[in-house]
Amino acid sequence: MTATAATGRSLDWDALTSALSGIEIIREPTQVAKLSQDYYSFSPVLQAQLTGKVADLVVRPVNEAEVLRVAEICVKFKLPLTVRGAGTGNYGQCVPLEGGVILDLSRMQAVRWLKPGLACVEPGVKLAALDKQARETGWEIRMTPSTYRTATIGGFIGGGSGGIGSITYGQLRDRGNLHAVRVVTMEDQPRVIELRGDDVQKVNHAYGTNGIITELEIPLGPAYPWAEYIVSFSDFMSAARFGQALGDSDGIIKKLICICAAPIPNYFAALRSHIPENSHCALLVVSESCREPLTGLVREYGGAFCYEKAAKDASKGVTLVEYSWNHTTLHARSVDPSLTYLQTLFPPDKQLKLVEQMYHHFGDEAMMHLEFIRVNGSVLPAALQIIRYSTAERLQEIIQYHEEQGAFIANPHTYVLEDGGRKTIDPVQLKFKEMVDPYGLLNPGKMRAWLER
Repeated sequence: MTATAATGRSLDWDALTSALSGIEIIREPTQVAKLSQDYYSFSPVLQAQLTGKVADLVVRPVNEAEVLRVAEICVKFKLPLTVRGAGTGNYGQCVPLEGGVILDLSRMQAVRWLKPGLACVEPGVKLAALDKQARETGWEIRMTPSTYRTATIGGFIGGGSGGIGSITYGQLRDRGNLHAVRVVTMEDQPRVIELRGDDVQKVNHAYGTNGIITELEIPLGPAYPWAEYIVSFSDFMSAARFGQALGDSDGIIKKLICICAAPIPNYFAALRSHIPENSHCALLVVSESCREPLTGLVREYGGAFCYEKAAKDASKGVTLVEYSWNHTTLHARSVDPSLTYLQTLFPPDKQLKLVEQMYHHFGDEAMMHLEFIRVNGSVLPAALQIIRYSTAERLQEIIQYHEEQGAFIANPHTYVLEDGGRKTIDPVQLKFKEMVDPYGLLNPGKMRAWLER
């Protein structure tokens, strides 16, 4: 009998591992510690809260039947279970607060089928691999995070909200962006439940707190010949308003509009030679067929092309995708690890007055980084500002000022589901958890609704 890492509970680990016989188990401490982490280190607040939180063991099933066995055993032993994809999240979504078992689904990589506009996959399928296979049929993934090469589809649905492609297709929780999921429960006798249509919202972006996703049906979009461009501007607001205008240009087919204020481009080592010093820039992924109208828009806003990569060279060298969204933060932190970030949704406003106010108010303390997305039919800027961190108190002051001025903050400095982007308890997700996880074993400590029920 030994104790679990986090709770001190006595447990017969020999009996547990015997019950899991035939399923891959990892108990080597270094590996377990590595697989108990994500990129919460982006947040100095989360670093203080989550450092040292580790599981007791990691289990790597290869199919749904093995997931059912793991679920049944964890319920029997009353062991916390935390689901993990590739661990590319930033909020401690897959960090086990109470030890127990990490359920690593990265070996479940089957693409069940591809149809025009639709794919059925297991949760461990990497987005880049699925995209490559789909493009061979003339289709592609609608949206991806900047961790495109390493992230899994299950992790993206469980912990993500949008990304490259959101300028066209909105966010993951928008109706139609997730068609169906199969979910394993944590009842005394675990079972598989299929959720379709609007019912998928019961587990969409729930951090794996109320069900283990073992299969997903996701929509695909038409595959375009995507070209990549960097456009430089001498003035930030010209760059920002160009981004808004491009987002509003429905006839120009685009996948990414990322606007970075100076000095952010200085952090892009592989791109620095292309971007004029002290300039602001737009990182763009646009259909190659739209080069001419894009050129006219660039000229209208006083920009200048300084980098171009043809669609035929998409697989060569760097991709601008990996300098956008939270990869922007990653590159900045690789130069200065003291930097952190915010996530801000600005209200719809074609003139971007609040963006301009925040840009001038905070200066280099909150370096402006915009990602234009579609929300309820309108194009608006979501910001992932890079913050020069000083203290937790000052960070909270920055957050509070944004909120007082009418900007929505999806706080990336909390691991609690509802305290990040939700802000409110989701009664549908809570009700589903009460049904499928009656003992509260799934990723405990992350859902405020469960803790306060």
